[in-house]
Amino acid sequence: DIPILIQNAENNKRPYIHPIVAPDGKGILTEDQPSHHLWQHGLYIGLNDVNGIGFWTEGLSEKRKLDGTFHPKRLAPPNVNKNIVNWTVETDYRAPGGKHIMTEFQKWILKDMQNHYEMQLTWKLAANIDLRFGKYSYGGLFLRMPYRKELEAQILNSEGKNTQIATEAQRARWVAISMPIEGRTDKAGIAILDHKDNPDHPVCWRADGTFGICPSRCIAGEWRLSKTQTTVSKYRIYVFCGNIDPLAIEGQWQSFCQTEREVTHE
Repeated sequence: DIPILIQNAENNKRPYIHPIVAPDGKGILTEDQPSHHLWQHGLYIGLNDVNGIGFWTEGLSEKRKLDGTFHPKRLAPPNVNKNIVNWTVETDYRAPGGKHIMTEFQKWILKDMQNHYEMQLTWKLAANIDLRFGKYSYGGLFLRMPYRKELEAQILNSEGKNTQIATEAQRARWVAISMPIEGRTDKAGIAILDHKDNPDHPVCWRADGTFGICPSRCIAGEWRLSKTQTTVSKYRIYVFCGNIDPLAIEGQWQSFCQTEREVTHE
């Protein structure tokens, strides 16, 4: 009776996934519009400095006049086959004056494995004009969990770094977060895995002071996309109960990179 997750794609708003319920049904692992970052929404895409335009703060920051807008298309019904669900989100990105500068495609595949979820994202950007993505300290696929300062959160990356400071802006194949969740007696968490074929892999990661994480190509430097060109990145999101298990996550990364074509075909 309770959805595993909800894909939001309201007219003229950023698409995002929230809530994501823990695999055992106990607790919600994402947070929407936390007081410290009102423009953050569970699991979502955000970009900064696209030809000087921001697609991050949704017009809520002091630089709101420089923010572009999101225009998702109407969602088609998801395809369901036993424990596997897939769906697609298509969104036009527009400059402040209304010019359509690029189109985003998110293709999602969710596998409910009972004790964990495996979510795969194929993320595609198609340029309508020549685009420059400026160097920035964050931007891309972003995860916001319900972090509370008074409760202990865990972070770990594929290189064994286990503090927020040590993981910030560092290259890694994956980063995982686990923390206490309301309605649970133990922790639960989410890991994001960067595919080996992605641009600039292993990518640099944002790990902010409230344990938001983001694999971010733009941390290392600017990159460009010419008119009519596309770029594609692939991620796996591993949703689990309990503490971070690095062996399990490393196994997920190996499986993701070895079987990605087969999974996408499904």
